[in-house]
Amino acid sequence: MVLSSSVSRPISQLQLAPGSVVTIPEVSWQEFEAILLELGEKRSARIAYSEKTLEIMVPLPEHEIPTDLMSDIAKLLLRLTGQRYQPFGSTTFKREGVAGVEPDACFYIRHYERMIGRRRLQAGDPPPDLAIETDVTSKTVIGAYRALAVPEVWIYDEGVFTIFVFQDGDYVESTTSATFPDLPISALVVGAISRAWQVGSLQALEELEATVRGFEPED
Repeated sequence: MVLSSSVSRPISQLQLAPGSVVTIPEVSWQEFEAILLELGEKRSARIAYSEKTLEIMVPLPEHEIPTDLMSDIAKLLLRLTGQRYQPFGSTTFKREGVAGVEPDACFYIRHYERMIGRRRLQAGDPPPDLAIETDVTSKTVIGAYRALAVPEVWIYDEGVFTIFVFQDGDYVESTTSATFPDLPISALVVGAISRAWQVGSLQALEELEATVRGFEPED
């Protein structure tokens, strides 16, 4: 007779190298919540949960420069276009029993006043208006955003920038940003990230600001 038994160990004990992605199917919502609690808030890994599939991702070091830069670009463009906002970083957003996701960066724009001073999300809070992801192609991640109905998601993947706009219950790829409809966002973001590798993030942002100001009509 051959006896078999399963071996389990806490998720927090997994040693994941930078760039790793672990996919775990058939995870219940209760298990997802328990894993979030086990992993804690101070961690480098990002999670996404949709359709009972959990993904745990550990970003590569080169992931951080585009991520930080895209967040700075969004802040710069919001300021230049006169839009107020409240950043929420990599907060864990959840739809009870359905999905959860942690963006690399996100912003409240339409409801920014409501979210000022919010230390923890509360029941009934809206999703952020803009979420940013770097190096993500997973259906799990997009599925989680779909369940949360985030109005706009930016994804940058190895030089390719994609805008997803939420329409009629699903995401459609768009060449135009709903947040910045009058700006060529794709060209601006890809150009700024490329320049940042050459001249540094600060100069890339300064050049981007000069470019955007050049679009403004003269008095």
